[in-house]
Amino acid sequence: MRLENRESLAKKREDAKAAMKQPKHRILVCAGTGCLAGGSAKIYDRFVELAAKEDGVEVAFGDEAHQGIHTGVKRSGCHGFCEMGPLVRIEPSNYLYIKVKEDDCDEIFEESIYNDRPVERLLYESEGVKYETQEKIPFYAKQTRLVLKNCGHIDAENIDEYLAVGGYRALEKVLFDMTPQEVIDEILESNLRGRGGGGFQTGYKWKQVARQKETERYVVCNGDEGDPGAFMDRSVMEGDPHKMLEGMMIAGYAVGAAEGYIYVRAEYPLAINRLKLAIAQANEAGLLGENILGTGFHFQIHINRGAGAFVCGEGSALTASIEGERGMPRTKPPRTVEQGLFGKPTVLNNVETYANVPMIINEGAAWYHTIGTEGSPGTKAFALTGSVKNTGLIEVPMGTNLRDIVYDIGGGVKNDVPFKAVQIGGPSGGCLVTRDLDVKLDFDSLKKLGAMIGSGGLVVMDENTCMVEVARFFMNFTQNESCGKCVPCREGTKRMLEILEDIVAGKGTEESLTMLEELGEAITNTALCGLGKSAALPVLSTLRNFREEYLEHVVEKRCKTGNCQALQNYKILPEVCKGCSKCARNCPVNAISGKIKEPFVIDQAVCIKCGTCLENCPFGAIVKES
Repeated sequence: MRLENRESLAKKREDAKAAMKQPKHRILVCAGTGCLAGGSAKIYDRFVELAAKEDGVEVAFGDEAHQGIHTGVKRSGCHGFCEMGPLVRIEPSNYLYIKVKEDDCDEIFEESIYNDRPVERLLYESEGVKYETQEKIPFYAKQTRLVLKNCGHIDAENIDEYLAVGGYRALEKVLFDMTPQEVIDEILESNLRGRGGGGFQTGYKWKQVARQKETERYVVCNGDEGDPGAFMDRSVMEGDPHKMLEGMMIAGYAVGAAEGYIYVRAEYPLAINRLKLAIAQANEAGLLGENILGTGFHFQIHINRGAGAFVCGEGSALTASIEGERGMPRTKPPRTVEQGLFGKPTVLNNVETYANVPMIINEGAAWYHTIGTEGSPGTKAFALTGSVKNTGLIEVPMGTNLRDIVYDIGGGVKNDVPFKAVQIGGPSGGCLVTRDLDVKLDFDSLKKLGAMIGSGGLVVMDENTCMVEVARFFMNFTQNESCGKCVPCREGTKRMLEILEDIVAGKGTEESLTMLEELGEAITNTALCGLGKSAALPVLSTLRNFREEYLEHVVEKRCKTGNCQALQNYKILPEVCKGCSKCARNCPVNAISGKIKEPFVIDQAVCIKCGTCLENCPFGAIVKES
C-alpha cells in the first residue's frame, strides 16, 4: 500500500508495531556475512521448519501477522559479536546463543520457546560467569549502540520492522515540520563529523551544496569501505539499510537534490541485495520516488557497484567511477560540493554518517552533544580485530579510550600476551602503543599523535607481532592500490615497499631508515589526494614508535618476533643430533653436511631459511633462532 500522507504513515507505523509485538517469541538468526559464512542460513531454515509445525506461525519477512502467532523467525543483520557466531537471539527473554549449529535448533526450540528456559551450554561464559541475556554480556554492556541499535534486533529485510522501531520518523519530521535551511542548521549545530575518515563537518558540506547557483544537485553515499579488516558500513547496509536511506533522503531534502547514488564495492553482494530490496520496499510504500507523502518532494536512489579499487574511497575518484570513468582523483578546486557527480554540486558522505542523521533530527543537536566529546560528538563504530579475545563490530562514544575498548569490550589480548600496539584507521592510519592506551579516540586527539580514526578499523597486536612486517604489509596494500596518477604515490610507495622488503629480507641498512623517512615525508606533502597523503602513515608511525625494532632488523639482522623468515637462523644442537642425516637428505639446497652417527651442521651462507630441516628432524635437534 502506497502511503499518501502523514496520517497514512502514522497508521502504517502503528500497524507495524502491533504486528511486531504479536508473536509470543521471536527468533532472530544473525544473517550478516560473517554468520552466514558460519552456516546461519541452515540454522534459519531449521527454525522455520520447527516453527511451521505450529498453527498460524509467521516464518518469513513481509508476511502479514495473524491472530495466534506463537513464534516469528527472522533474519537479522550483524549482531556484532562476530568471534562468537553464528548467533541466535530469543525475544522477549533476550537470550543470546553463541556458536550455534544446525543440530542445536531443536533443543533451543524445546527449551527456550516451549519452556522459556535458556540452553545453558550455548550461553556466553567469561571467568566462570554465564550471561543469559545479551545486554549483560560485557562486550555489549560497555558499548553505546546508536547507529547499530537495530542491527541484530529487527528483520533486516522488512521495512515494516524499521517503521515499528521509529523508522522514517525523521523524514516525516523534516518534510512536514522543517524547512531545508532548518535541517542544515540542525546538522551544523550537532557538529556531526564525517565518519569515513576525514572528520569533515557534515553540515558545512550540506550548506556549501545548498548555496550553489546550479540547481541540479546530487547526494552520494560512499559504501566502498576498502580498508582491510573494516566492515562497519557493510554491517549497517546489511542489517539496517533503511536508516542509511533515510539519512540520504533527508540530505536530499536539505540541499534540494532529487537523486541519490550509493557506491558499494562489488565484494559486498549481500549488502547490495538488501539495499536493492530496501529501495524497492521504500518505493512501494511511497517513501521514495515522486511526491513523497504528498509533500511534493521527489527523491530516487540508485546503486552503483565498484570494482574494489581502494582509491575509489576518495571523493572525486568515486564520482568518476559512478560516471563510468576510471576511478582516479582529480586536482582541487573545484571540490565535490561545487562540481561533483556529473559536474554538479554533490553531497558526499559515508554510510555511518548518513545513519547518524535520523537520530539527530529526531532527538536534536543538543542531545547529540551529550554523547562523545565537544569537538567530536556522537559515537563511532569500530571493527575490532587482531590479537584480541572478542573480535567484532562495536560502537562507543567518541572520546572512549583504547584501554576500555581492548580490555573491557575486547576482553583483553588473546592468551594474555602483553599488548604491543593497535593499528587504527587501516592503511591510511597509524599505530597507537602502550603509552597511548588512555588517549581519547576522537578526531582531534588522534591527529596530534600522527594517527587518524579513518573509517574505524582497529587491529590489535601483541608482542609477537613484527612491526616492520606490519608496515611492509600495509605499504604493499597501498602500493598495489595506488591509481598511479601522481608521481609521489605511484613511485614513492613503490620505493618505500622495496626498502621495507629489503629490511625484512636482511638486506637493509641504517641508511634505509633515513630513506624511508624522507620518502614518507615527501609523499605526505606532495601526493595528489588524501589517500596518497596518508599512504606513508603506517611506516612513519612504526618508525617513530618502534625504531629499535627496525634497528634490530638492519644492524643485528634479527627479528625478535620470529616473523621475518629471512632473518631466522636454523641451528643443529650437537648434543641432541643422532646423525641420522634425514635433515641433509631433505634440504633443497644441500646446506647441511656431516657424517652418519655424528652431529650434522648447517652452512648459514647457503641456508635459504625454508625450515624443511626443522620439519623433518625426528629428534628435535634443530632449533630456530631469532
